[in-house]
Amino acid sequence: MKKGHDMHIRNLTLLVLAAAAPAAWAHGQGAHTHDAGLIAGMLHPFSGLDHLLAMVAVGLWAAQQGGRALWVLPLSFISAMAIGAAMGMAGVTFAVMEAGIALSVLALGVLVALRRRMFLPLAALLTGLFALFHGVAHGQEMPLAASPWGYGLGMLAATALLHGLGAFAGMQVRQRLLGLTGTAITLAGIGMLFNLAG
Repeated sequence: MKKGHDMHIRNLTLLVLAAAAPAAWAHGQGAHTHDAGLIAGMLHPFSGLDHLLAMVAVGLWAAQQGGRALWVLPLSFISAMAIGAAMGMAGVTFAVMEAGIALSVLALGVLVALRRRMFLPLAALLTGLFALFHGVAHGQEMPLAASPWGYGLGMLAATALLHGLGAFAGMQVRQRLLGLTGTAITLAGIGMLFNLAG
């Protein structure tokens, strides 16, 4: 029964990744074409593999840590991403923003693959740091939407959903499968860095 359940979770994960793969980067490519608010913001995290993998990985890692981490890590990410989005809307940018996003995917993948437990305040700080890169990138796109605040709220809601899906999967599937998932996320992050270097 457990094996069949793991198979369903794995197939669902592969389906989501396959749907997101054609738009491997949510940031920078087609970033200035958004013309809606709430709905576009909710769909945006699903349009790029970088954001999708980072959000799910945060949920997976939170589930592996257990306890208060189940809500502290997602809340840390969402809060820091909102701050980063405000910074991006104000014109702030990071010279290594895309590299920071790719590194966040890689690092979160490694943490999941190694089942790395960490002192909760440090884990929350690290998660928030990753979120700043994603938030600034999104914030640079939001002013070009018809309703940037609606877009931002939709994006945060979708991010929370992805955290929740990751946490649910992390609590349901076997640790071995989570390790393989973390390895796959790590490889995706490495691929993103190579793509930037090329």
